[in-house]
Amino acid sequence: MAARLSLSIFTIVFTVALICSDLRADQKDGRLPALFSRLAEADTKPVAARLESQIWGIWLEPPAAPDVTDTLRRGLSAMALSQLTDALRAFDAIVVKAPEFAEGWNKRATIRYILGDYEGSIADIQRTLALEPRHFGALSGLGLVRLALDRPADALQAFEAALVIHPFIVDPENIKALREQVRGRPL
Repeated sequence: MAARLSLSIFTIVFTVALICSDLRADQKDGRLPALFSRLAEADTKPVAARLESQIWGIWLEPPAAPDVTDTLRRGLSAMALSQLTDALRAFDAIVVKAPEFAEGWNKRATIRYILGDYEGSIADIQRTLALEPRHFGALSGLGLVRLALDRPADALQAFEAALVIHPFIVDPENIKALREQVRGRPL
């Protein structure tokens, strides 16, 4: 009886562990708050780059939803190969299959920006930021979209918000030039 009870408890614990290990990380991952705290305090570019890489690694772990992992892999591969239509199709599918996965929206925002669909990109960035307000990549992307739309003051606002989270996300000379432009000083 005791052996059977031990085996049952082991089976339950093993099953729970198996289920939990199948869960994916994303913007809700418990490791992120500490990484963001350390990133905000990073005093060198290499330290910030290492923390940024860890954060991106977590953000790119899709939730356990049907076919999302393979679709994300296809989308990222198509993106890397500049096969933008294929990448857009993949990210379109991801936001349908996993609408709470911030990185699906962010990747689609990036593709839309590259394709010149600035309003679509902004909509996806807003969804990304609603899911992950600390998404420095989306904030930086929002700055780029606003620059493309010739809205330098709005771009500066987005870049400065990104800098609060990631102190090395924007080149200091570029942000200085943009600040001077917005404040009306000659470049």
